[in-house]
Amino acid sequence: ITTLINHKDNTKKSDKTLQAIQRVGQAVNLAVGRFVKVGEAIANENWDLKEEINIACIEAKQAGETIAALTDVTSLNHPESDGQITIFTDKTGVIKAARLLLSSVTKVLLLADRVVIKQIITSRNKVLATMERLEKVHSFQEFVQIFSQFGNEMVEFAHLTGDRQNDLKDEKKKAKMAAARAVLEKCTMMLLTASKTCLRHPNCESAHKNKGGVFNRMKVALDKVIEIVTDCKPHGETDISSISIFRAIKEFKMSIEALRENPYFQSKENFSATLEVILEQTEDFTDSAYTSHEHREHILELSTQARVELQQFLSVWMQAQSKKTKSIAEELELTILKISHSLNELKKELHSTAMQLAAELLKYHADHVVLKALKLTGAEGNLEALAEYACKLSEQKEQLVETCRLLRHVSGTEPLEITCIHAEETFQVTGQQIISAAETLTLHPSSKIAKENLEVFCEAWESQISDMSTLLREISDVFEGRRGEKYGYLSLPKPMKNNVNKSLKPDKPDSEEQAKIAKLGLKLGLLTSDADCEIEKWEDQENEIVRYGRNMSRMAYSLYLFTRGEGPLKTSQDLIHHLEVFAAEGLKLTSSVQAFSKQLKDDDKLMLLLEINKLIPLCHQLQTVTKTSLQNKVFLKVDKCITKTRSMMALLVQLLSLCYKLLKKMENGRWVSVTNKDTTDSNT
Repeated sequence: ITTLINHKDNTKKSDKTLQAIQRVGQAVNLAVGRFVKVGEAIANENWDLKEEINIACIEAKQAGETIAALTDVTSLNHPESDGQITIFTDKTGVIKAARLLLSSVTKVLLLADRVVIKQIITSRNKVLATMERLEKVHSFQEFVQIFSQFGNEMVEFAHLTGDRQNDLKDEKKKAKMAAARAVLEKCTMMLLTASKTCLRHPNCESAHKNKGGVFNRMKVALDKVIEIVTDCKPHGETDISSISIFRAIKEFKMSIEALRENPYFQSKENFSATLEVILEQTEDFTDSAYTSHEHREHILELSTQARVELQQFLSVWMQAQSKKTKSIAEELELTILKISHSLNELKKELHSTAMQLAAELLKYHADHVVLKALKLTGAEGNLEALAEYACKLSEQKEQLVETCRLLRHVSGTEPLEITCIHAEETFQVTGQQIISAAETLTLHPSSKIAKENLEVFCEAWESQISDMSTLLREISDVFEGRRGEKYGYLSLPKPMKNNVNKSLKPDKPDSEEQAKIAKLGLKLGLLTSDADCEIEKWEDQENEIVRYGRNMSRMAYSLYLFTRGEGPLKTSQDLIHHLEVFAAEGLKLTSSVQAFSKQLKDDDKLMLLLEINKLIPLCHQLQTVTKTSLQNKVFLKVDKCITKTRSMMALLVQLLSLCYKLLKKMENGRWVSVTNKDTTDSNT
């Protein structure tokens, strides 16, 4: 649609141009037709919204048909027959139809969104109802039957919430959804072993406590998912209490810097109160028993310095409000810089304290000595040793929980803050559950199911320790400026400000060259959509293959915008740097796919390697093209680069689709083997 509206109204048009416009118009109409079919299918399954969706679909269909008619070349042969205005004489009709299309498509999307929310709520209610039945079962056979149904319902819920997570634009909500889904995924296996243990040892209090903890955590996670999808908080909850030190400092600095534009922006009291709130929060670090003496002293010194700098700033600011001299303005600027520097130094010290503490803690507990000891004492039935090691695990848990709280303050982004809170809750709950599972095993040392249950909870703890290592790397990346957003690609160079404004090419491209570039760009844009569709299918959005694929798709989209004279790439130099990084991302993707192929059977592995071997040479060819000097023939170079990029994107789409299918095949194989194992256990 944008292509049609932006098309220049030349009086003379070649047949080739007219046919191209007609093809675009038809493509819009076909796309709308496919969209409407999906909308109608949704309407037929949802009677309460059927009429509203159908009306919006009819409007969209009419708009699509209007655009196709206005871009129809055959209507040019008889322009006077019905007096119809076409795009070739006036764009008004197409613009009007495009507006109607946008309005009607938005209506369908909003109604479909309501349907999705309803589906998630219905699915959650089914899961809750089955969980209530699972809590009350008394026979093993009944449990196996109900748990099979529960497993199917959880799979359906996981698919619905996974799709919803991918659709969320708010990174904070996305992180909350990921945390809730992670809890449900891990707790499903815990629920299986904890319930089996309870059935095997019905009079064991610790077994019932262990099982109850799992059920409670799952119910909280299910409620959290519904809060996110319906965008409502129970009992008027707010996020005010969750503001971290780093976010508070950022907002404080912005308020001070805003005074350059408006000296009357805030009151003196507001600044003093805000700084005191920030410094009060640093007590989480200085009051911690795990903070070293050196770090504590340095934090206190920097806090005092920040107070002094603020007082100096406030004094100069009050003068600046009454005097408008150049010297006062310069002094105000200097005090702003001083307090900003002081707060930056405080941030560095807090970051260093939290990261050092976390790194030392992870290193110290890397071998999981306490968990191994609990397993051993449980198998021996040694109650005295159990009490000793349970106490040690509780100490370790408190240390990890407090470290997560400190990390949240220095995480730098809201999604990472949520990940820290999730880690804190996981250690808190899992620590208690490991102790109750170990107690059950100690009381019944010969019980295989009690042993298996303890293993499952210990694995969850070890998994969270591993996730914490990843979290530390992400926090470090944000602090050092290597990562601005959760999924942004990192290595794209910024437009070069000091560059001698090099244009795309010294000689102005003719209309044919422009048309060719635009055509290549349009196809590239469509391929990025295909790649994004494939990426959305993956449940694990942090998978390396997905990350590199997403990076490539976003970079290709920037290139598509470049062909239209839009987006972040402004000069030929920007473009060349961009493509070098794109080729490097392609090679990283091939390495990740090769690593994945090692897990596959021979036939599947061969099929995947054949696809990889097509992509590797294209990456190297693109690198060669970017380094080749074509003097003034920049258009030729751009043409070659876009062609290579397009071929790489086409292969990327195929690779993502194939990897996803092979991953699902592999997971299904594992699921079958696990199910067979459970069936064998129950028969035994």
